[in-house]
Amino acid sequence: MLLAFLTAIFMGVGYLVGGQGGMFIAFLMAAAMNLFSYWNADSMVLRMYGAREVDERSAPQYYAIVKRLAARAGLPMPRVYVVDNPQPNAFATGRDPEHAAVAATTGILAALTEEELAGVIAHELSHVQHRDTLTMTITATLAGAISMLANFAFFFGGFFGGNRNNNGGFIGILVAAIVAPFAAMLVQMAISRTREYAADRRGAELCGHPMWLASALAKIAGTAQYIPNEQAERVPATAHLFIINPLSGRGADSLFATHPSTENRIAALRRMAEEMGEAGQPAEAYDSSYPGPWSGSGTLPKGPWS
Repeated sequence: MLLAFLTAIFMGVGYLVGGQGGMFIAFLMAAAMNLFSYWNADSMVLRMYGAREVDERSAPQYYAIVKRLAARAGLPMPRVYVVDNPQPNAFATGRDPEHAAVAATTGILAALTEEELAGVIAHELSHVQHRDTLTMTITATLAGAISMLANFAFFFGGFFGGNRNNNGGFIGILVAAIVAPFAAMLVQMAISRTREYAADRRGAELCGHPMWLASALAKIAGTAQYIPNEQAERVPATAHLFIINPLSGRGADSLFATHPSTENRIAALRRMAEEMGEAGQPAEAYDSSYPGPWSGSGTLPKGPWS
């Protein structure tokens, strides 16, 4: 329903730009973009962030965590990528579990313990299992296209006398340039926010320890706001793909945040931990000096996910 609403916004902008003909062209464009995104969006996103694929030899411990959790989830082994970016973050992409990819930044691999990284990877694999990756990637493509089309309407309609060619005059241009991308942003955020809680819960079930993910979220949120993600800033329509909003450190749980507030997510995980008999505070449950999986030292802790 949300994807259909995005397509309707795209068609509406086309109508304001070029009347019924513009709406029909926008519909064809949206259909073509959905089809193209279905087959190519994963590789587009990975190229956009300069991700490089790794294997058991180049990143043995990171790869092992993904492999063990994928097996526990009953998923095919996804491709594993590293993004050279100091901001701690991660995302998953792919049109289905058979064509999925998991990407982690060098920042998150250096910052987290292996327990915490397992929680993050379990969260991302949950998006794959829930088929969120296709929806979220197509949403990013459509939302970005709506913004570009709206800017096109404003520039050409405002500066080249677009009243003869569009159906809404100056008011229509304003609607196309301001309201349409804003509506697209709300839909994009709604898709992201509703799925993050579900992925948190399923990820906690996969790794067997909700506090692993809670600890990771607390650490990532406390660091990401101070380390800019230049790649994400250039393509903000992809912000909802990440486990933590890469654009801002604001945590307000409102319609204007691409993710639920980290505090609310941690609170939900803490309640889940209590139900499972696991105790502890997310920021204090693990020794920050524990060697991370990217350092090549340390051993994977024993747990149900292994």
